[in-house]
Amino acid sequence: MSLAIALLTVSDRRSADPSSTDPSGDALQQRLEAAGHRLQQRRLVPDNRYAIRAALSDWIADPAVQVVISSGGTGLTGRDGTPEAVAPLLDKTIEGFGELFRVLSFETIGTSSLQSRCLAGVANGTIIFVLPGSLDAVETAWDRLIGAQLDGSTQPCNLVQLLPRLKEDPSTRRLP
Repeated sequence: MSLAIALLTVSDRRSADPSSTDPSGDALQQRLEAAGHRLQQRRLVPDNRYAIRAALSDWIADPAVQVVISSGGTGLTGRDGTPEAVAPLLDKTIEGFGELFRVLSFETIGTSSLQSRCLAGVANGTIIFVLPGSLDAVETAWDRLIGAQLDGSTQPCNLVQLLPRLKEDPSTRRLP
């Protein structure tokens, strides 16, 4: 299944055209397209929680966007605020994503992986991944986690299978 994916680069140091100075965004775009997905939109915003929320809110409200992947702004400095910007927008978090990402990152960057504040979740039926901005981080995340979960053939389960059910009304749940 081909998914419509939006890419958000969070940076105070990149130019207005993310494709000109954004190797991490370029790598994500190449990977998603190679996997048969469609780039719905790509934006660059400064590391400002309100600018991040505005971009994400547009995509979360847009039924044409099924997945959002952001890169950047996940560090510990005073300017890094992507997790704080995204977390209030999520209906549900996917706790295992951050846990697994840090385990995989430990293989290449050692204990520095504890500084990763990546996360994933669902908002209004849209799957959202929040990644660090380094090229190694986005390659690790896509190649070892995201790519397989956005592939409908991954067994025993994948996020693609869940897409039609992400907006279910819990009040209509049938009891056994």
